[in-house]
Amino acid sequence: MPILTLKGISQEFGGLRALDDVDLAVEEQQIYGIIGPNGAGKTTLFNLITGIYVPTEGSISFRGQNISGARAYQVASMGIARTFQNIRLFQKLSVLDNVRMGSYGVTRSGFWDCMLGLPRSRREEKQVIQEAEELLDKVGLLEKKMEYAVNLAYGEQRRLEIARALALKPTLLLLDEPAAGMNAGEKAELMELIYHLQEQMKLTILLAEHDMNLVMNICERIAVLDYGRKIADGPPEEVKRDERVIQSYLGVEA
Repeated sequence: MPILTLKGISQEFGGLRALDDVDLAVEEQQIYGIIGPNGAGKTTLFNLITGIYVPTEGSISFRGQNISGARAYQVASMGIARTFQNIRLFQKLSVLDNVRMGSYGVTRSGFWDCMLGLPRSRREEKQVIQEAEELLDKVGLLEKKMEYAVNLAYGEQRRLEIARALALKPTLLLLDEPAAGMNAGEKAELMELIYHLQEQMKLTILLAEHDMNLVMNICERIAVLDYGRKIADGPPEEVKRDERVIQSYLGVEA
């Protein structure tokens, strides 16, 4: 059974149909790509999966459970985390504290535990710091843990956002255009990082991108959106040869 299933998903905003009857089936521990030009509906799809929007039509299932209409915090607690197309870090907090903030979606200590400094709270806080440092080590930022997030280079901020998402201990990680604004060298490093994290942490990754080359080189399966409709879905080599993809996405000259 797929870990994530979308059936007949449509989304309307004031009469504008941003997504139209989209089906997806993402297998566990798969790197699945969603590609399409700007405005194709990729971010809207992510917002539906993560509980920011409720679909106008259709259903979304995660591990066999219908999550259509679930709130964002409920979706996160189930094991779904994401990054955003526009970086959303706490710029005036340290790199370490940014990752720690991500952990509090899965901690158990309550308000009074923390206020009274109870042993359970202190033990949990120590564990949160240790796990945050381990994640920073995975993304190559441990040496900069006390830097303010605003002082990081652009590519480093992207990696920090991934580390913060991983602090939620997800089984499904959604990356929304993680290579946006990166140069060729940074994109190559990002691909290596995604491979490494997926293999080491046994993650399922849903990757939305408009960089065709990056997606073709990293994803096992790709779906192509065009004006909110899915026009192709399959292995990279098959999608690359699809006439609808060539005409609608790559351009007729391709």
